[in-house]
Amino acid sequence: MLEVVNVELIYSNVILVLKGISIDVQEGQIVAILGANGAGKTSILKSISGMHHVEEGQITRGSIRFKGVPIEKRDPVDIFRMGIVQVLEGRKVLEHLTAEQNLMVGSHLRSDLREVKKDIDLVYQYFPNLSNKRNMVSGYLSGGEQQMLVVGRALMARPKLMILDEPSLGLSPILVHEIFHILKELNEKEGITMLIVEQNVKIALSIAQHGYIVENGRVVLDGTAAELLANEDIKEFYLGLNLSGGRRSYKNVKHYKRRKRWLG
Repeated sequence: MLEVVNVELIYSNVILVLKGISIDVQEGQIVAILGANGAGKTSILKSISGMHHVEEGQITRGSIRFKGVPIEKRDPVDIFRMGIVQVLEGRKVLEHLTAEQNLMVGSHLRSDLREVKKDIDLVYQYFPNLSNKRNMVSGYLSGGEQQMLVVGRALMARPKLMILDEPSLGLSPILVHEIFHILKELNEKEGITMLIVEQNVKIALSIAQHGYIVENGRVVLDGTAAELLANEDIKEFYLGLNLSGGRRSYKNVKHYKRRKRWLG
């Protein structure tokens, strides 16, 4: 469904943030992009959704194809119309609108009002808390409810590919598990393909089929979720298991199985 091939992204003609990133997402999959702060994870999502254009970003090399169609030079609205819907980091609700009005914003490019109503009911089915607070101003919702709302708002656009940026950020462990359980259900029952950026490696790989580890704008390792969870370096550097000292970078570990995809 999605092919990101050797993409380089530069901001303000100066800052090189992606250094030959390559990622594949098969239809029906959940794929996780994992790594520390500043690794370039959010920039990958913005390059896919076209949001880099509004931040003086430019793709200077490589290609991005969605269902075989090049999209790296397309406007964010065109990409949205094609079915790629991004859930931004930080629960970007429209605070002065009610929860249901926020959901309606997600369907603003649709004209099938009867189907829109059905989709609102579907959102409430997955997020019953929102149904109970549909008329509440969204700025007064809890952090967990706001995260549910932005996912629900994305659903209202009927995405073919939903890309989510740090959906666990700032949430309690109980809410994190609830959100990710619902994301898995949406993938399995509604057939929504997902690309998820996360720092919480364990929770992301619990629902993903495939994962990519990103450091300094490069993919340094990828594999199935089972392979990554079994990897000794992943256990040490991201899961905190068998830690033998301070946190080290992968580039200083000779036995780390880098896959220098950016050279290919």
